[in-house]
Amino acid sequence: MLWLLVGVLLVVWTAVSRWRNRKLIALGKTLSVKGICLPIVGQAYQLLGSHEEAMIKMDKVGKEAYERGGIVSMWQGDFFYIMVADPEIADFLLKTCLEKTDLMRLFRALLGNGNIFAPVSIWRPRRKVLAPIFSQKNLNSFVEVFSQQSRIMVNQLSKVAGKGTFSVWKTLTTYSMDSVCETTLGTQLNTQLEPELPFLRNFENCCRIDAKRIFEPWFYNNTVNKILNNKAFNSYARSKEYIWKYMDKIILSKWKSFKEEKQASDSNQGNEKSWKTFLELLIESPVNYDNVELREETLVLVLAGTDTSAVGAAFTLTMLSKYPDIQEKVFEELQEVFGNSDRPATHEDLPRLKYLDAVIRETLRLYPPVPFITRKVEKDVTLPSGVTLTDGCNLLVSIWAIHRNPKYWGDDAELFRPERFLDTALTHPAAYMPFSSGPRSCLGYQYAMMSMKTALSTLLRRYRVLPSESTNETPKAQNDLEDANNNTSKSKLRVEFSIMMKHVNNFEIQLETRT
Repeated sequence: MLWLLVGVLLVVWTAVSRWRNRKLIALGKTLSVKGICLPIVGQAYQLLGSHEEAMIKMDKVGKEAYERGGIVSMWQGDFFYIMVADPEIADFLLKTCLEKTDLMRLFRALLGNGNIFAPVSIWRPRRKVLAPIFSQKNLNSFVEVFSQQSRIMVNQLSKVAGKGTFSVWKTLTTYSMDSVCETTLGTQLNTQLEPELPFLRNFENCCRIDAKRIFEPWFYNNTVNKILNNKAFNSYARSKEYIWKYMDKIILSKWKSFKEEKQASDSNQGNEKSWKTFLELLIESPVNYDNVELREETLVLVLAGTDTSAVGAAFTLTMLSKYPDIQEKVFEELQEVFGNSDRPATHEDLPRLKYLDAVIRETLRLYPPVPFITRKVEKDVTLPSGVTLTDGCNLLVSIWAIHRNPKYWGDDAELFRPERFLDTALTHPAAYMPFSSGPRSCLGYQYAMMSMKTALSTLLRRYRVLPSESTNETPKAQNDLEDANNNTSKSKLRVEFSIMMKHVNNFEIQLETRT
């Protein structure tokens, strides 16, 4: 009798769901990706497996979208997604649809309504406050911090230089964390010298759990997640509590210092430092942010800034290890700017590093730190092609696929060729969007680029980067084996999706000290 009741309820739920989603179902019939769409789970089963296998599948879906006019659809449980692989369509939708999808609730658990994940009603006024804080003048003042932390980084690397293969990931993560915390919070964490500090460990734990949950729509509901995924739920809660308490302590301390400095401003004017942190600038802004709002915004800057810069720099070093001729061109440019000196890089130096800039941009094209961004369609939108996306659609803009679309990047779209950023203009402004595009694009783009250029210019002046002794970049997917013996395979790294995209082999390289 019980099973009969369960069966009846399941039939009723399915019928109601199909009626409620009838427009989406009709749209899906014309745009659906290849593969059977199962009841309840949709096509989510296709993304089961390792994070690497999920990226391989998403790469295939992107290629399928090229052949279907730039968009395809798929069901992830009860969520209907349109994947966009064409920059013209992406540009239109990113300017039209500003609301993030319900999937962002996963990240709001830690980051609250920080500007990247906030609803439009909260994001819009905060964006107006944040934009001036990322002025070139403020960014230039941070290069001093980047340089100081870069020198610590290269000194730490002397322990592994000339000693074979190692993973450079932890080194770059701690460099980024120290740089971001000092420029955002005014706090010197010193994780480069103490990489097992609890803040970094808890931050990495939250990212790992969120990355796994993204591909498990049956755990999106918090109640279900707490009951059926209790171990991960409790681990996440403990890490979040630690991070929040740490941030709140810093914010309260900064408020106290700010009030004391304001009271003594007349007598201490000559002792003010030459630059201010993001937190100080937010506190001094005309908007009276409370402590929770300050925590949300600074936490987004710390967490997003750390991983974005670290991932970009790590992929760049990995690619340079595979292309010694390109690395040598970078070194020649560094010699022209710095000579044989080991002086710190300054903000005046960075614009002169044009080839290094092109190398970083080409790396970000092939390996964007955030390969996918999401939006929600809240009212019917008709694309220039005539296709109408109905209310309830979720958009998955594939930066990965857009950056490799041969229609906009040519037949060598899969090749690593930095010169394309020196001798060729973009065929469409949105064909290159490593930090998103449109009104909600990342404000920290230039910050990340300046941090990466400072770190890489400091490292590459002292060390030559060599490939891992045990490099295993053989494509895992059978359909990719055809690339194993051609030039394209040299540009292909095995990657996995983990909030930010990562290298399966954990960015293993070798370093050799330059004489």
